[in-house]
This record gives sequence, C-alpha cells and structure tokens, in this order.
Amino acid sequence: MPSILNKTKRNSRPPAAVEFSPEGILAAALVSARARRGPAIGRGSVYAFAPLAEDALVPSIEAPNFRAPEAVAAALRTALDALSLRKRALTLILPDPLVRVFVLDFDAFPAKPAEAVAVARFRLRKMVSFDVEQAGVSCQLLAQNGAEYKVLAAIVPGPILAEYESAVRAAGYEPGAVLSSSLAALEATDSTEGILAASLAAHSITTAVALGDELLLYRTLDLPPEPWSRAAEIARAVAVAAAYFEDKLGAPPRALHYAGILSPAEFTESIANPALQAIEWTTRPEEGALSALPQISYASVQGALAGAS
Repeated sequence: MPSILNKTKRNSRPPAAVEFSPEGILAAALVSARARRGPAIGRGSVYAFAPLAEDALVPSIEAPNFRAPEAVAAALRTALDALSLRKRALTLILPDPLVRVFVLDFDAFPAKPAEAVAVARFRLRKMVSFDVEQAGVSCQLLAQNGAEYKVLAAIVPGPILAEYESAVRAAGYEPGAVLSSSLAALEATDSTEGILAASLAAHSITTAVALGDELLLYRTLDLPPEPWSRAAEIARAVAVAAAYFEDKLGAPPRALHYAGILSPAEFTESIANPALQAIEWTTRPEEGALSALPQISYASVQGALAGAS
C-alpha cells in the first residue's frame, strides 16, 4: 500500500520506525540498521517498547497530545536508544485520529510533487476543520484512467505534527517520514487480493478496504466512552466496511485483518458477525526483542519497515 506524509519516497524510508500510542512507544529497526555493538541477532528486525502511564499521551487534533511531555520524552529515548541505531533518521507512526485520509478524484493532476501538494491542499480546504495552510499535507497518485486521476491525500494539523517531530528531535533523532498507524500497517500485507482490515485503539476504530495498491475505503471514527455505545459503534463500523467490500469486489470478505487492543477472538465476538472471523494482521515478533514486548499490534512498525531502503 502507498504511504502518506512521506518526506522520502517509498522504498527509501529510514530503516527504523517509532510508533506513538497511549500504551507506550514502540521502536523497531531492520537488523542492518543497528550498530555493530550489542547482542548478535539474526536476519530480520529488532524491537523495543517503553510503556506510558495512563493519559500521558492522548491523541487529539484539537489540543496538545502530550499531557506528560517529560514522560513521553523519557519513553521515546528508552525505546530508541535500545536499538543502537547507526543513523538517526526515523519513520514516525502517528495514531490514526491525528491524520485525515481522503481518496480524491481529479480531471488533471500535476506530476511535480510541489504542484501536486498545492492542488491537494486547495481541495482539502473545505474537507477539514483545521488550518490547511499550516498543516502537513501529502498526496500520492493511486490510479490513472485516461483523464481521471485517483489520488490518496493525507493531512495532519501543523501544531500536532510539530509536537511529535519536536519530541523526536529532542530525543536526538530526526523525522524522515511520517505515517498514520493503519496505512503503515497496510504495507505489511503484500496481497493482490481484496483485504478488509480494522484497527482498534483506545478511543477510535479505523476500517479499510484495499485491493493491491488501491485504497477503496478508509474510515477513522472516534468511539464513545460508554461501553454499550462503544460496542455498537465498533460493530457498525465493521458492518459498513464489510458491506462496502462486498459491493465493490462482488463477494463477501473471507476474513478481517485485525490489529488492536483486544485479542482477535475478543474482537470477533464484539462485532457479532458469525460470518466474519478476525485474524491477526501480523504476528507478534518471535525474535529480536530488546526489551519486554507487550501484547499489542506490531503491524504498523512492520509495514513501515517494509517500505524502508
């Protein structure tokens, strides 16, 4: 799948990534990106995790995300320093609610990146509630059919993006690319068949439908705090995505690629659809742990590294 908010092209992203979540900081790197010092580990990737206290990081596009900046900075340094990286450039993976993602249709679309971003920024002015001129914007051509262009566009509020990038620089590292969690995870799935995917976070759910390199559906919804309303909203979001999958691809989905704070079995039970089984988006790493690794999703960092040089 295509990446978003890239400052480098896909397949030339940094060979190290860090994911921010309310649960903590997850850092990962390709083995070749590590310094020669440290324990010898075979081919593959290495991982380190530093937990955060509750409410230290609260994703929001309307307010500062770091409620405990010192704790976030300390966790960031702990996780990243464990990787012993040769280079300091990183791919940053942000929580889904911070990044607005759209698939736009154009009758003409510039080939030059700067002009393409300007065109996308103009279109996005009426689609988001925050300042587009100060926002981080990226776009990527998904498909062209004659004079019809289908473009993936992503936008994140400028102050929020600056908050995360500044934290990384303060820890002694440098942002090299920025991705949303679910679109990064889609890159971990190398399939030419249709995929129905869902990612459940503490306060949101993202559903997606993809076919090869084409993104057909991408929705991030904030979840209500009440348990009953929350469960109903999760089930509704998956049902809408599954119906869209069947309408566009002509057959019901055979499985739901899932990542999130519940186990696949718990998520399957919560969506109340006996015809749809949630399977792990990617498996938990069996090797390469440089710290204790919790039972969380590793799909986003694995997808980010799949697009690294």
